[in-house]
Amino acid sequence: MVSHRRPSQSGPGSASRGGAAVALTAAVATAAVALGAAPVGADPGQTPEEVRATVDRLYEQAEKATELYNRATERVDRLRALVDRARDSAARGQEQVNRMRGALGSVAGAQYRSGGLDPALALLLSSDPDSYLDKASLLERVGARQSGALTELKRAQRRLGQVRTEAAHDLVELERSRAVVARHKHTVEGKLAQARRLLNSLPAADRESYARASRSGRDGLPVLSGAGAASGRASAAFLAAQRAVGRPYVWGANGPSGFDCSGLTQWSYAQAGVGLPRTSQAQRYAGRQVSLSEARPGDLVAYRDDASHIAMYAGNGQVIHAPYPGAAVRYDPVGMMPVSSVTRV
Repeated sequence: MVSHRRPSQSGPGSASRGGAAVALTAAVATAAVALGAAPVGADPGQTPEEVRATVDRLYEQAEKATELYNRATERVDRLRALVDRARDSAARGQEQVNRMRGALGSVAGAQYRSGGLDPALALLLSSDPDSYLDKASLLERVGARQSGALTELKRAQRRLGQVRTEAAHDLVELERSRAVVARHKHTVEGKLAQARRLLNSLPAADRESYARASRSGRDGLPVLSGAGAASGRASAAFLAAQRAVGRPYVWGANGPSGFDCSGLTQWSYAQAGVGLPRTSQAQRYAGRQVSLSEARPGDLVAYRDDASHIAMYAGNGQVIHAPYPGAAVRYDPVGMMPVSSVTRV
């Protein structure tokens, strides 16, 4: 699978990882507070236009919360893999210790049979491996070869211990941030349910008016290209997105039975053998940015200044996207909301 992810710039022991985790936790908490201040629902006395504005605002807030949740989840998964690798390395290091202790045991046995046991070897063969490794000053009595090997092993174990400690710290921080987003997600779902009930209480004509308004384009769009997909992979991703039309919007899902907005585009490009990042904010930088007038099927269209929504251009001024909870994957006008960028993967 081709991957367009940017390589990580920090290693397992990098001090920047802890800072990034703390920064993410703070950012998520701040966003949760801001989004949590959203209105619980529309006043029953509001006009249909005010109801629509309230529902639109709640949908936008829910989408931002979902992308924060996806971002935290992606980082937690990466850190889990890091911790697993650290544990495997630690296990291999302990196996080395055991093998070396076995070899030293053979030396000790020979010394004992010849009339005595070197005190240094007795120390080294104690039941507590940390004890003899910490007494590095005595290693010189064992011999240069054993001393060098055990000293290097001590350093390796210290490095592994540091990796385990840092990875565990990062995992705690990321789990905390994900928990914040998960709690907020639950809150927003409740608000959306209230807004949906209020919307459903409107007369049918007003509900239909809202549906039309939510799918309408904006005036002043440039003349759009009528060309086909820019590449074979874009064409394959577009065909996959077409197959997903009609499947439900599902919080945090990336297929195949349900999707959120960035989950749909990630899944579609995965069917073409291309690995995209998980969030809409990262996907907007997963390729070369082009102007909206150059958009071709398969290009990614990001919306709002913060790229909190993303869709796939389908040609003829349309996009395919997962709109919001309660709506299935569908076609809508590319100008349904302000376009912030167009990315060719």
